[in-house]
Amino acid sequence: QVQLVESGGGLAQAGGSLRLSCAAGERIYSNYAMGWFRQAPGKEREFVAAAKQFTRYTYHTDYADSVKGRFTISRDNPQNMIHLQMNSLEPEDTAVYYCAANPQIVRSVDEWDYWGQGTQVTVSS
Repeated sequence: QVQLVESGGGLAQAGGSLRLSCAAGERIYSNYAMGWFRQAPGKEREFVAAAKQFTRYTYHTDYADSVKGRFTISRDNPQNMIHLQMNSLEPEDTAVYYCAANPQIVRSVDEWDYWGQGTQVTVSS
């Protein structure tokens, strides 16, 4: 059974920062793209960012336009973890954030194979 475990959500003020983390098993982490999605109340789940290992020391990344320049996804290979550093947070970033795994980076929610349980991020104005 594939397990993706998120951590690091919480409350931040507008303009502040939070860092999310997601731990995965070695088989999934090494062979799959890892991504972040979010779902705000009353809205559909949407793509945020994703990363897939390319060489031993580099990885491809993709970001939603709404977070580009503010959020950074990174891979921590020794720990089989990914992180999402979120800076310059806005109230519109308030959502449940989900970690996901898929063979390739795609933006379509429906195409991702595995999901974590989600972690709440709340940004106050």
